[in-house]
Amino acid sequence: MGAVQRDPATARAAIRAFVRANHPDVGGDPELFAAGLAELRGRRPCDRYDAPVVVVHRPRGIRGLVHRIRARWMRRKRPPRVR
Repeated sequence: MGAVQRDPATARAAIRAFVRANHPDVGGDPELFAAGLAELRGRRPCDRYDAPVVVVHRPRGIRGLVHRIRARWMRRKRPPRVR
């Protein structure tokens, strides 16, 4: 009696397609939209918090300061993400 695992990207795509087709702003029925959205969200297992906890060590003191300065400098020197 295992729960059916769904791909989060597939579930998100299904919700987005439903919203595009049935949103009240594009002429859909508000009651049908709310019911369908609740059904789609209810069937999807909440897998957002199932990942293992990862502890990241951050250097302190002078090493930490140098690390933060270098990281900021690298962020400023990278090319823009906008094309």
